[in-house]
Formats: sequence, C-alpha cells, structure tokens
Amino acid sequence: MKTILVTGSAGFIASRVSKLLLKQGVRVVGLDNMNDYYDVRMKEYRLKELKAIPGFSFHKCDIEDPAALKRIFAKYKFDAVMNLAARAGVRYSMENPYVYMTTNANGTLNLLEQCRAHGVKKFLLASTSSLYAGQSMPFREDLPVNTPISPYAASKKAAEVMAYTYHYLYGIDVSVVRYFTVYGPAGRPDMSVFRFIKWIDEGKPLQLFGDGSQSRDFTYVDDIAAGSVKALKNVGYKIINLGGNDPYDMNAMIALIEKYLGKKASIQQHDFHKTDMKATWADIGAAQNTLKWSPKVSLAQGIKRTVEWYLANKSWLSKVKV
Repeated sequence: MKTILVTGSAGFIASRVSKLLLKQGVRVVGLDNMNDYYDVRMKEYRLKELKAIPGFSFHKCDIEDPAALKRIFAKYKFDAVMNLAARAGVRYSMENPYVYMTTNANGTLNLLEQCRAHGVKKFLLASTSSLYAGQSMPFREDLPVNTPISPYAASKKAAEVMAYTYHYLYGIDVSVVRYFTVYGPAGRPDMSVFRFIKWIDEGKPLQLFGDGSQSRDFTYVDDIAAGSVKALKNVGYKIINLGGNDPYDMNAMIALIEKYLGKKASIQQHDFHKTDMKATWADIGAAQNTLKWSPKVSLAQGIKRTVEWYLANKSWLSKVKV
C-alpha cells in the first residue's frame, strides 16, 4: 500500500484529493494547521468526513515548522508528497504579504528539504493560474510568467522555482499543477461561487467587482482532484494546467446560481480590483497528452451540485462567515 502525504488536507481541494486517494487504496497522511483565514467550521466539516475513512491519519501541523515536519517524515515512509497547503486569496495577500511568502515559498522549501533528506522522489506542487496575468490566452505552460501582479502569485512562482531547483540538484520528480478557479461543494467561503450562493439565498446584496463581464475558466473540484492524482506519475519536472477549458463570464455564473436557487440576485457593483485578472482560460493540451485528463463536469452541472450541497447543509452554513 502506498503512503502519500497531503498537506492542507482540511482544505477545499486537498480534502477531495485525499478522498480520491483513499478510494484508490492509498494510505493518506494529512497535515493542516487549521488556520482561521476563513471560517474554520468549513475545515472542520471536511476533516470530519476524512477521519471517517479508513486509511487516513491526521496531524495538526504547519509546513512552516521544519522540526514538526522532520518528526512526521521520520515516522512514515512516503511514496510521494502532495503540497496543497497554501495561503490563498489574491486581495488578502496585499494586506499581509509576509505570511504568503512564509507559507507558500518557505513552507514548500521545508517540504522539499524533508523529501531530500528522506529519499522521497515524487513531489506535487499546487500552483495557480494567477501567474498568467497579462499573458495572451489561452494560457500555455511555456508562457514567461515572470511578472506576477500580487504577492500571492509571486509566492507561488517562488515555490515553483524552488521545486525546480530540488529537481535539478537531487533528482526529485516534480509535477506543478496550475489550478484555474476551482469551485464545488464545501468550497472556500471567501470565493465567489460560495459567497454568491449564500448572498442570493439570504437576500443580501451580491458584492460584484467590475461589471460581471470578466470571465473565468471555472473548474469543478472533483475534476481538479482527478487531475492532481493523475499528476503523481513521473514527469521529470513539468508544469501542467488543470482548467475547465471553457470560460464563462461572472454574469453567466450568477445566472446559473439564480436558476438553481430559484431566486434573483440583488447586485452591488464596485470598481474592478487592480489585482484581479480580466479573464482566464487554460490550454490543457499538456494535461490531455501527459495525464490523459480532461474536465468532465460542466459549469451548469457543477453549479447545480454546489447549490444542492448548500441547501442540504444550510442549517450550519447559515452561520459560516463569508
């Protein structure tokens, strides 16, 4: 039985990745510091589901703590490490840039050092489409993403570069997966899909930055989890986009939420935020060729499932802060 370390395991994407690995018979060791960047009740919900599945072990641990990581790496023999722990959120990274570097860059370095010291030869790094700001679409992995426009994107670029260094120096096989606007059930409450569902359902004004014409390559979380697990194959060092490959503007996404909730949104528009991207669109040729992966869930299907999950859990989600 393989044993894989998944960092950020109480997080949105990492919890889904962990479930998929467990379903495939993999032993999963999960790490998460359970920070309160967003309402911790969401993390506790995901973690409770994971703890009910045989083969899952959890350690409350911060990837910024080298000594704690050393103890965990000494306890288990990992076949691979999937680093999905991160400080996320483009706008908040402008308010507290330091924690983005210490978690996303230094935390990645700490994990790579333990991989080197303990002979772990496979490392997966979750990265972001935010790196493509200002590039021509669809975004290809070979574009020169050397001008990140937020501390969040800059910290992820630093992590990618450090991972390459450890591949070059120590032969660690590295897959870097760049995610595009992930959404779905139990999604982050600071992201648009969850917030819009909650605001519309509760009859509160929907806070929209821009006029809604900005588009996103929305990608359903189960598709992202499947692509991430497929990316555990040996690739040398490779950056791979995981995206929906079918961008929709924000107004279309809002219309789908209205449809499945059966309620209309009251929208308050604000100026477009300087760190936001006007559009994202993934070229997924590398994922199709290297991983034999393509997204399966359409935006309409995904929004329907997300709204259904929200309504089924509305009793406790009403208390979750957005």
